[in-house]
Amino acid sequence: MRLFPRPPTARVIAGTPAASAMAPDPMSNVTIETTVGELVRAAPVRARVFEKLGIDFCCGGKKPLAEVCQAKGLDPATVLAMLTALDTTPDAGLIDADAMGLTELCEHIESAHHGYLREELPRLDFMTRKVAAVHGADEPRLVRIREIFTKFAPELVAHMIDEEDMIFPRIRQLDGGKGGVEERESLRTSIEKLEHEHEQAGDALARFRELTDGYTPPEWACNTFRALYDGLARLERNMHQHVHKENNVLFPRALAGA
Repeated sequence: MRLFPRPPTARVIAGTPAASAMAPDPMSNVTIETTVGELVRAAPVRARVFEKLGIDFCCGGKKPLAEVCQAKGLDPATVLAMLTALDTTPDAGLIDADAMGLTELCEHIESAHHGYLREELPRLDFMTRKVAAVHGADEPRLVRIREIFTKFAPELVAHMIDEEDMIFPRIRQLDGGKGGVEERESLRTSIEKLEHEHEQAGDALARFRELTDGYTPPEWACNTFRALYDGLARLERNMHQHVHKENNVLFPRALAGA
């Protein structure tokens, strides 16, 4: 297992006028029945809209826009208009995962997301423990955050090891033209397990958001308290992109042989 993989050369969304003129219109064939995962896969910048509206585009990426809007009490036409407006403002800092080969995408996920988690989880472990111990009597929800985190972090580490040692090598083999229908069907079973674990991680992230009032610290919070909430918010954003790239891009393409 490579704990510190070499970062790949990333492809980013082009923002030049010439590139925009040559690129297909990401809003073509988009309806309220298009899944939110497909919407972000076609234009990663759309993740910003869904994050703002609290729409899960990673674990919930297979749900149509109409369904998630109904659940949130949102007007689908208004959300589509927001997506359209954002599509006219290219963001050169976002990775276009769909433009990567399977091997390149595996390496990107290991570097940008697994590497981030290996560095960040120990820091958050320290802060959840310290802040709960110091301020838990005044804010009991901090104790609950600590309890959830102590289960969330080791499960996530074990999940990453499974991906790097078992799943990603098999996907790289498929990318190299090795493996047929039987291998893909065997891989499908393993991927279903990973997606279930993604859902469990998503539930934990949703609880963090709920217990922190959207990562808003109280006025009396100390700097470590505030740093903890900021770290949890960044964890959520990174995890949403991480799971989206796997659930909605890497896994479907690997199983489809693309």
